[in-house]
Amino acid sequence: MKQTIDTIRSRRNITFSQLGALLTTGDKEVVQYLYDTAHAETQRVYGDKIFMRGLIELTNHCKNDCYYCGIRRSRTDVHRYRLTRDEVLECCKTGYDLGFRTYVIQGGEDGWYDDEKLCDIVSAVRKGYPDCAITLSMGERSRESYQRLYDAGANRYLLRHETADATHYGRLHPADMSFDNRIRCLHDLREIGYQVGCGFMVGSPYQTVETLYKDLQFIRSFQPHMVGIGPFVPAADTPFADRPAGSVETTLRLLSIIRLLHPTVLLPATTALGTLHPRGRELGILAGANVVMPNLSPKDHRKDYSLYDNKLCTGDEAAECRVCLDRRIRTTGSHLVVDRGDYPACEN
Repeated sequence: MKQTIDTIRSRRNITFSQLGALLTTGDKEVVQYLYDTAHAETQRVYGDKIFMRGLIELTNHCKNDCYYCGIRRSRTDVHRYRLTRDEVLECCKTGYDLGFRTYVIQGGEDGWYDDEKLCDIVSAVRKGYPDCAITLSMGERSRESYQRLYDAGANRYLLRHETADATHYGRLHPADMSFDNRIRCLHDLREIGYQVGCGFMVGSPYQTVETLYKDLQFIRSFQPHMVGIGPFVPAADTPFADRPAGSVETTLRLLSIIRLLHPTVLLPATTALGTLHPRGRELGILAGANVVMPNLSPKDHRKDYSLYDNKLCTGDEAAECRVCLDRRIRTTGSHLVVDRGDYPACEN
């Protein structure tokens, strides 16, 4: 199977049978070879640099009722909050002093943040930190809204596609949400000029090898600048609360496969990995990841932005422990850098 891994790397493609074999093999030597090959590909493109993104969780209000999400609309036990522009700027100041040069402003689909309010925040961050990248992750919006936010100074946009299978999408979301609209948003963002990120949960309910294969082929065809994947972690008081969490090992294997299919992609070692395994992010880096996203949100609200149960929100996840995180990452042979960490202009 090592030859199969080499073939995937050289062709930047994978067959359905190859994916099934790599996800199910119990041969530890083969799995380690997959990780090592992906890690080598990351280092070929990016060296030993690990890029930091400072996460600012703007709001946990959301109009949607996604079946897996801890801040879904129908949950009544969530302490809801919204950050002000000044609070966002204070987060940015803290992050800049710690060496962050990319801010990720993330939130539920909260209609209170209309274009005027959100553009005001983006413009203020752009004016205050002109050398930094601004990433938004605020869900589905109109093309006109995306254009206004881009014109206000946003550079990147993260919008997980969740699954590239329309039937599977319908089993994860209520009927008022549309798979076609999600894909439309991703294409609009790319056409406007954003660096675009997509992604999916590993081990989400009803996921199969077939749906994962569609995810990988979508990534191959869409060629996103970033792909965010992490294990599904169930959240209380949701329809999927009793479902098992996704596999850390399967997530690591998929990180490696994505790196081999798309060598220049920016690939985070997610908080969910760190939640399910004490060395989850280090393992992610050794499997091909090259981005970490510590939390810059106000400490009082970090526990409120709980997309799933037992979310890591203290210690090394917090941006204040940048030194601790760098120390841990150095055990992988890589290190954190003060850098925007932009996507390369073209693939090597």
